[in-house]
Amino acid sequence: MGTKSIFILALSGMLWGGILPARAQQPAAATSGNAKTAIHAGRLVDVRSGNVRSNVFIIVERDRIVEIADAAPAGATVIDLSRYTVVPGLIDCHAHLLGNPKDQSAMSGLRMSSAQGAIWGVHNLGIWLAHGFTALRDAGEADAGYGQLALRDSVEKRLIRGPRIVSAGNFVTVTGGHGDSDLLASDKSLPPAPNVANTVDQVSNAVRRDIKFGADWIKLMATGGVMDPISDYTVQELSEEQMAKAVEVAHRAGKKVMAHAEGQEGIKAAVRAGVDSIEHGTVLDEEGAKMMEKQGTWLVPTLYCFQHDMETGLSQGRDPASFAKGVAIMKEQGPAFRRALAHHIKIAYGVDDDVDFVSKEFGALVRGGMTPLEALRAATVNGAELIGKSKDIGTIETGKFADIVAVDGDPLADITMMEKVVFVMKGGEVYKSALP
Repeated sequence: MGTKSIFILALSGMLWGGILPARAQQPAAATSGNAKTAIHAGRLVDVRSGNVRSNVFIIVERDRIVEIADAAPAGATVIDLSRYTVVPGLIDCHAHLLGNPKDQSAMSGLRMSSAQGAIWGVHNLGIWLAHGFTALRDAGEADAGYGQLALRDSVEKRLIRGPRIVSAGNFVTVTGGHGDSDLLASDKSLPPAPNVANTVDQVSNAVRRDIKFGADWIKLMATGGVMDPISDYTVQELSEEQMAKAVEVAHRAGKKVMAHAEGQEGIKAAVRAGVDSIEHGTVLDEEGAKMMEKQGTWLVPTLYCFQHDMETGLSQGRDPASFAKGVAIMKEQGPAFRRALAHHIKIAYGVDDDVDFVSKEFGALVRGGMTPLEALRAATVNGAELIGKSKDIGTIETGKFADIVAVDGDPLADITMMEKVVFVMKGGEVYKSALP
């Protein structure tokens, strides 16, 4: 065997096992051939109705659920979850896969290669799975090499392990806007990036580039943001005409559009332009809430990430100007989210934070005014609808993928029990089993 072959084998072994966190265990096939597996659920939550069935069996064959029964069929392998509450695989609709999530410095992207960011992504995907998230939507990356799309395709091809992924491409933004990663001085600037668009035609080009390289979603920066040190989150950045063109091009190609939107005017311009979802919506006003309700525009509120920022402060390299914006915007978050709930806006779960804290958004949603069942729906049936996968995931029903999670406690009584995941199955394979 040549040196090159040895290197490839070593790298393959590292991707499948060595660099993955210990708690993200290796998958084990639940079914083989025509054999069936019966998952004995102590409590099975129907996330559509809120009904809970006790002591039922979820029958799995290969990667699909074939029956929900009162007893295990003869000869089936039984997985005993009789002490636990069973829910569908969870869906994070605002994830960022690449890089080290604990490095919040403004220049972190300039210190990490595309390849290294993707290796971090492999590591991060294992953590999402360990927390019970069997599907996610990447909300865009700054990587010109589209590492997030490589990760999506590699999971699909079973080269690496991870949740099912749909993904945006690069952030479409204006010069100096949220998503312009060139933070250097004027006489040391980087070459113009293809995702920076200052005209309608440039937006069209940026969207077409993302589509060319395989993006499922287009990510627009409708307003400034909080994490960068230069933009103003209250200011609309992309024009309504630019966003409408992005929506036209994307929808014609069968793609959907999400818009990062914090400030009031940017939110409303994005909704008028026809985007499919608003990300954050942190300064949503009454007029904007009415517009979203009428249009059927989704909201992914990402409440916990802003709250968590108040705890981490500057400890992870955060720029002081960025942190000051985070402090200022916190007073807007609660009232805006209550407006969204009052207008029955469709809400999906998204964390936009360090993946170690991906389950914390459940508590934030409930503190913000949702019921535990509503929060659970946001991360299951609602998430599946938003990403266009309702036929296959989001509920535990006959015919759907066997994406199944068990938690140690009753999340309908205490939503923080969603932080105590003891079992994860994705597509009939067991990825985590912390059972006694």
